[in-house]
Parts: sequence; structure tokens; C-alpha cells
Amino acid sequence: MGGRVSLALVLHNHQPVGNFGWVIQDVYEQAYLPMLDALDRHPGIRVGLHYTGPLLSWFADNRPEALHRIRGLVDRGQAEIVGGGYYEPILAALPDRDRQGQLIRMRDELEHLFGERPRGAWLAERVWEPSLAGDLAAAGYEWTVLDDNHLRAASVPEDAMWTAFTTDDRGRRLTVFGTEQGLRYRIPFRPVDEVISYLKDRRTDDGRFVGMMGDDGEKFGAWPGTYAYCWSDEHWVDRLFDAIESNREWLATVTPSEWLSGHRPTARVYIPTSSYVEMTEWVLPPDETPVFTQLLEDARARDLQAARFLRGGFWRNYATRYREVNDLHKQMLRASDKVAAMAPGARRIRALDHLYQGQSNDCYWHGLFGGIYLVHMRMATLGHLIAAEDLADTAAAEADERGVGRGSYGARLIDTDLDAVEEIHVATHGQTVVIDLAEGAAISAWDLRASRMAVASVMRRRPEAYHQRLVAHDRRAMDAATAGDATAGDATAGDATAGDAPKTIHDMISVKEPGLAEYLHYDRHERYSGIVHLLPADGSTSLDELVHATYRDLGDFVDDEFEAGQVTDVAISARRVGRVDIDGIERALEVEKTYRYSDARLRPNLALEVALRNPGDEPVAFELAIEWNVNMLGGGHNKAAYYETSDGQRTPHDVPGDVATASTLAFGNDYEGVRIEARMEPEAHLMWYPIETISNSEGGFERVYQGSSLLFRWAVDLAPGQERTFAVRLDVEQSIDHLVEERV
Repeated sequence: MGGRVSLALVLHNHQPVGNFGWVIQDVYEQAYLPMLDALDRHPGIRVGLHYTGPLLSWFADNRPEALHRIRGLVDRGQAEIVGGGYYEPILAALPDRDRQGQLIRMRDELEHLFGERPRGAWLAERVWEPSLAGDLAAAGYEWTVLDDNHLRAASVPEDAMWTAFTTDDRGRRLTVFGTEQGLRYRIPFRPVDEVISYLKDRRTDDGRFVGMMGDDGEKFGAWPGTYAYCWSDEHWVDRLFDAIESNREWLATVTPSEWLSGHRPTARVYIPTSSYVEMTEWVLPPDETPVFTQLLEDARARDLQAARFLRGGFWRNYATRYREVNDLHKQMLRASDKVAAMAPGARRIRALDHLYQGQSNDCYWHGLFGGIYLVHMRMATLGHLIAAEDLADTAAAEADERGVGRGSYGARLIDTDLDAVEEIHVATHGQTVVIDLAEGAAISAWDLRASRMAVASVMRRRPEAYHQRLVAHDRRAMDAATAGDATAGDATAGDATAGDAPKTIHDMISVKEPGLAEYLHYDRHERYSGIVHLLPADGSTSLDELVHATYRDLGDFVDDEFEAGQVTDVAISARRVGRVDIDGIERALEVEKTYRYSDARLRPNLALEVALRNPGDEPVAFELAIEWNVNMLGGGHNKAAYYETSDGQRTPHDVPGDVATASTLAFGNDYEGVRIEARMEPEAHLMWYPIETISNSEGGFERVYQGSSLLFRWAVDLAPGQERTFAVRLDVEQSIDHLVEERV
């Protein structure tokens, strides 16, 4: 059989905002640099290259020679540079002004760096909504890359996908390529001969087919097992390029724009909301994910046509699955509104850059790659949003003092999370606090402006569908150990590779330490602060019960609704008349919370007073525990993050602690320049422990430190009509003010 076929390779290279420099360096040496070397060795191979803004900035600061090499590939026509949102946001989640701002910034920056204005745009996680066709075209982009999953949703037949399609929105047209799963999963995970054979089967006499393989550049060396396979031992990439060159009479590599210069899109499509199929699996509730994946696997195994109609969930529902994602997204929207209202100038430009960095997609979802669970990137993302809002609020306050604007400071009732229930939002020069009346009048956000620390950003431990795979893996390991299998202690034996080729990260199972399933504990409530627990009066609630979430709570004050009282610029109060279980009998109890806060910049304070009143005619006795969840970036026994008792003894922030009686306790992070001293009245019994989730990533299952839970405990015995008050005051000291450092 004669004929021809083309192959379009588009490599998407991305490093998240907030990622560690040493991680980026490793990926550069394992994947980015070897691919540039391979392209130099094979000048006949044409590719599309997409590098996101954070990675371009890292290149400029650390490997400027990489930018020069990419420019050389572009200049000689071997590479087409691909644009998109500068900081790799999910464009559909942004206000229209920020969609355009991110797209245009990337377009202009790429033209400056590489002398060529990009014609194509990469979509972060290939999250598509129909309005994006108009947004991309308005920013000057002509084409994008979606998935075959998107094309199936648009009723494109399987044998008609190897081409380009046209779509439109609001009178603007966009060309769409579909990156085909058969190519994505074969490159580089199957033998080179199989890839060539797969391409050969798509030849036509007129050469009208183009196979789009758009996928992560990191899988060529940085994913587990791929460096030796792609470069050092098996040299898979060079062998593929050799095979393509030796079959040039029928197989050609092309850039997408090169293909479009000789071929028009073949059909019109209107694509519904979608992403790649794995993303639509991950967004489903954990009890629904296995049902969907089993249906899809069975349909594919039986080659049923029904498989093309099976679709998972909608990306935006990450905001329903994770309260933390929704809070992050809504905080981003508030910051965006404030930055948009700033007067033009250098300060607004700086605030806009922080906002755009805070829109980087990685912490707005969760799947195989950690997402919202990656604490250092979550804190970095939040830090940029705090910075953007701080710059905007400072500018608004200065304008207000001149009588030409309106300041943003103060306490007000607003619906911060857009759930149709108002929260109390407190903003001062030094801190921002959000109190969720519907969830126990507890603190959902506590941001320190000077140090840009999101102190209350602690993830809830919740079930994930992949936890079932971990449990099964650990059970097999235990069975193997019982049977005397010599490999039972090897966490990754038999999981990471299949024959001579590494598995894709979607298929392999590996663990970073044995017995991880024992750490699967699920919280009964959100990890807020200022939570009121009523524990058994005998004080028997143990640290293990708290860690395992098996403790008994006698009251209904943790996450039930409180009624707002006073709301002023120095204090707010909230009240609930609830119940406490005393020996199986529910008795009434009134709880009033009063939060007080200061306006200081470097030394703000936040205090909580809890007044308990027994309105009944019988005495009640219990133990009051006020739970405070804090994040000081204390994972991995970080020496900078600590708890410090009154005698000056420090312990790491991710190690449990128990102090029988104390009136003070300090905690903080020396590197971040934050120290917080807690003062209790009366003296309290203190307990704290790390919050650890079990997440899956390209490196395998692992424990991830999310923050620390601190409990202040008091014995309470209330006679009929009696009232008692307990207080915790948190005094903050910050040695760093980033606003001063970058003053513009």
C-alpha cells in the first residue's frame, strides 16, 4: 500500500507556580534538555513547543541558553512556538478580562523571545468550554489542541479524527486539532516499530491525514522509568526520530501551522464542555468514579460503540468536591475585581502579575498530579492572591484618604463563597479573616498580608477513589509478605514497568513507603479554626482518637449554623442555642463566639472568646475543646516551622505534642518571618498533631503534610443558669513585609 501520512508532535512543557527550583532543575536535565539535544541531532523532525510562563521565567533566570536554543529551532523552521495563558490558567474559570490578559501577555512575550507571534494556543488540562473559541480568536490565536474525547462528544466518527476541524463562537472562528489517544499512549510507551506501524495504517493516497500527538513533554524523561527508556539506555526518542527519517517517503513530521498552510479544516464541529477522559473521571465523586471507569473499561474491552458516548464529570465541579478549591477560586475572583479597579500604573502592573500567578491552574483541581493537595504550591498560589489584594486594597485606602476613592478595609457580611449564605469578611491593613456562620461560625480563611501567609489553609482529609487502589495494593503486599515473597517489602516491585517499557502514570501503582493505607483517616468536618467541640467530661479523649477522627463530640456546634450578632471594625459576635448530650440526654446549651482583631500591619492579633451558658434546670459537665488548624509549611520536619512551649523548647510542626497545662504557646516559621503567640485564659490543656493526607502523584502514593491541628482544652461544669468564658488570643509578629520590599 502506498500513500502518505503526517505526524504533528506538540510538546507541552509546564512547571507550576510555587514549584521547588530543584524539582524544575531535575526535570530540565531529565526531559527538557535531552529533547532539545535530540532535536538538534535530528534537524528533519518538526515539532510544536509549548513552554508556560513560569517555565520561561525559570529558563531566563537559570538556563538562558535554553531560550537561545529554542529560538534557533524556531528560526530554522524546525519548531513552531505555541502560546496560551501565560501562567497556565484554566481559562474558562477566569473573568473575561483575565482570559484576554493571560493570552495576550503570552502572545507578546513569545514574540519578544522567539521572534514569532504564536498562531496556536495550548489549553491548560485541555479544559474546554464553547466560549473559548471566541476568546482565543479574539487574542489572535488561530488553532488549539483538544482530545479525541472532545471530538467524540461532538459526534465526530472515529475514522474521521485525523484532521483539523473548524468551530466558532460570537462570530469568531477557531481551528481545532484532536490529540489522539492511540498516539498519546504509544508515544513513548510502546515499541518504536508499533508506533510506525500504527502511523502506516493511516496512510492515504492524498496524504490528507495528520496524527496529532499533543502531550506533556515531561513524559520524555521525567516520569518514573522514562529517562533510561527515552535517553540513557533504550534511546527510544532517537530511535523514533531515526525511524521517522528513514520512512520519509510516506511519513512526515509537520508543525500544526505548516499543516494548515496546505490543508483546510475538513468539517465544522461544536464541542461541548469537556477535558481529557482522565480529568472527567477524577472530578466525579469518589463513589462514582469506579462505576464510570469500570463501564468505560468494559465497553472498550468489548469494542462496543457505546464507549464513545460514555463521559464523566464537568471540570467546574471540582469546586463542589473540594471546599478548598471553591474558596481559592472565589478569592481569586475577588482579587481580580479589586485589581481591575486600580488606576493604571506600575502598582497595578505588579498586582496584575501576582493575580495572574494566583490563577495558575495546578491548585484548582486534583487528579493524578497532586493538585490542591500540594501544599507548597497551594500556599504559593494563595500568597500571590494575598499580594494582589493587598496591593489593590492599599491603593484604594490611599485614594480614599485623598477623597477620590473608597477603601476596602472593615468588616461586612458578604457571600464570599457564592453559596447563597453570607459570611463575615474582615479586612484590615494586616490581615484578612473570613468567618463562616453556616459552618459553626468558624474561620475558613486567615491571611497575613505582610508575610503573605494563608495561615488557615489546611486541607480536609477526605475519601478519594484512588484510595481503593492503595488499600488493594497494601493487601497484596501483606499477603505476599505472609507467603514469604522476597519482593513484598519493595514498594514498587512489579508496578512501575511492563516488560522493557515504563507504564504510563495512568496505569502504574507505586508507593513511597509501606503500609500507607493505615494512614487513611477521614475528617468529619472542614479544617476550619475556632471550632467548638464538646468532649466527654472525664477528659479521656486521646490524641489517637483525634488523629483517627474517632472521638466523640457531645455537641452540635462544630458545623451547624450560628446567628450573627454585632459586626464592627474591631469585633464580631455570633450565637447558637444548641444541644449537648449528657449521659444520653440532650440538654440545651448556649454558645456565643466573639472574635476581636486589630488593624496593625506587622503585628496584628486575632482573639476568640467562647461564652458558654447553661439555660436549663440541670447541671451540665463536659470538656470544651477549641480547634485551631494552621499551616506553617512544616512538612518534612522543616526546622524553620515549630511549636515552642513556655520553657523555650521547640518541636517540629509535623510532630504531635501534648502539654498538660499552659497559658502560652508559640508557633511559627522563621524562614517566612512569622511568629504567633497564643495566650489562653484560663490555662488550658494543649494537644496538637499533623494533618496528613494520602495523595497519588506521578511518583506514587505518599503522605502529604497539610497543616497542624491545635486544640485548647478546658474542663467545664455549669450549674443551671451559669455562664463561663474561655479565650484564646493570637498575637502575630512578622519580620518581613513583602509590600515594602517590592514597593512600586
